[in-house]
Amino acid sequence: MTDRRPVDTRSRRPVATRSRRGAGPERTGTVAGLTNVRTRLVGDREDVAADAVVGLVRAWRTAGRLVTRTWDEVSSVVTGLGWTVLLLTLVAFVVGYRLGLREVVVVGWAGAVLVVVAAAALLGRSRLVIRMSLPQARVVVGDAAGVTVTAENPARLPSVPTTVELPIGEGLVDVAIPAVAPRGFHQQHVPVPTTRRGVLDVGPVTGVRADPVGLVRRELVWTAREQVVVHPRTIAIPSTSTGLVRDLEGQATTDLSPADISFHAIREYVPGDDPRTIHWRSTAKTGAFMVRQFEDTRRSHLVVALGVSRTEFRDDDEFELAVSVAASLGSRAVRDGREVTVVVSERTPEFAKRPVRAVHPLPTVTPTRLLDAFARVGLADACLPIAEVAALVGRDTAGISVAFLVVGSSVPVTSLRLAATRFPVGVEVVAVVCEPEAVPRSVRVAGLTVMTIGYLEDLRHALHRSVGG
Repeated sequence: MTDRRPVDTRSRRPVATRSRRGAGPERTGTVAGLTNVRTRLVGDREDVAADAVVGLVRAWRTAGRLVTRTWDEVSSVVTGLGWTVLLLTLVAFVVGYRLGLREVVVVGWAGAVLVVVAAAALLGRSRLVIRMSLPQARVVVGDAAGVTVTAENPARLPSVPTTVELPIGEGLVDVAIPAVAPRGFHQQHVPVPTTRRGVLDVGPVTGVRADPVGLVRRELVWTAREQVVVHPRTIAIPSTSTGLVRDLEGQATTDLSPADISFHAIREYVPGDDPRTIHWRSTAKTGAFMVRQFEDTRRSHLVVALGVSRTEFRDDDEFELAVSVAASLGSRAVRDGREVTVVVSERTPEFAKRPVRAVHPLPTVTPTRLLDAFARVGLADACLPIAEVAALVGRDTAGISVAFLVVGSSVPVTSLRLAATRFPVGVEVVAVVCEPEAVPRSVRVAGLTVMTIGYLEDLRHALHRSVGG
């Protein structure tokens, strides 16, 4: 048995080799493990009929793709009016010739003429290359801003006059471009409205080719969409204007401390005082232990809280004044390198079951980032009032020294006093009430300073008077 196994194995190998070499490749071997469209249609057949079937299927698929692409192109340029005219034209021909109504046949031919004219309007392509540039991506309310549209003709023939569309915010501007000479260009300046604070989407510049009736319309997008950020108007506030609580770079506070860098006075030792503060010269003169007393100096941490509830403002102008005030205070603090926190109330979704008790902090990395965020701030119908905002900020922010509450004239003094009590003890709370065209005034009530301003310029004078007092 041991001698038979190699004999049987050698006898099988030549047989298998002869079957592959002599008989040629088997048909089942050509499609073994292969599954494609051909095998699903004709299996392993290789005759003329199988090739004809495969050729018909390939031609059918090519024609289907061509029809689909043509239909997509046609449907993308035909307007609703165009489909209506085309349908009425077909109905008029069928009904007119079927019933012998000449008037209806005339309507059909009139529609056919309109269809031919519309198709002719789409022939050809524009030789122009259109670009758009924004000289300034950030502007202030009221400043001049615009978009430059440049049309270049790289061809050897002059271009025909055309019109392109430029979306600016919610509006749409038609920019007429005259005939451009060969190798020439044409520039046109389009103003951007900056009467209101916000973020305006500009572009893309779209070339439009349409027939006079409006049956077809083909658009060619030339540029990408850009944004113009309209910052709120701010006023320059001197760095000392916000120094209601003095810091290490300035003067000391009126709070006394047993250990600091600002010397105040010498007093007698009382049990519990730190022995390291004993002033030995005075002790030697008086015969009693005397200790040094200091004025507390600390780094100012400013908080600017802007109310955004619609019920706290009478109109949009009042809210815009409040945004300018908050932006002026916040940007001045950021430029001075102070520690500042700027917050607004978080919006509550329309279908929420309960109000959202949170505040939205604005970025204070740079003044530009802060003003960009203020450009997007808007009134909200459902959000926390200023007293609740003060409670959240006072609870979650450590080391607050000055808190500015910027509100509208609809907020009563009782709500402002309640908001002031939500901050820790020792925090200087200043409420800035924005009331356009009001007489500026300042009132001090129980740990709260209420400043009423009618114009943005009144903020500087009000802060000067408060610091001086």
